[in-house]
Amino acid sequence: MARRKWDELSPRARRLIIVGAAFEGALKVAALVDLVRRPAAEVRGSKAGWAVAIALVNSVGAVPIVYFTYGRRGPTATA
Repeated sequence: MARRKWDELSPRARRLIIVGAAFEGALKVAALVDLVRRPAAEVRGSKAGWAVAIALVNSVGAVPIVYFTYGRRGPTATA
């Protein structure tokens, strides 16, 4: 299948690409902001590793969703 240029795409396809990119960008920003504000004790794994994965992996939003569902721990109980 040959690659199509932007101006060869239908208006619907262009809109879907723009909405998808905006959605992924918003998820990445939200995940990175949460990661920066969250103490290291409340993150599963390395904060630096999560930051690299969230920022650099093009995943259609999968990496930020995995971070939000698996990568965060609840606050530790202090008594």
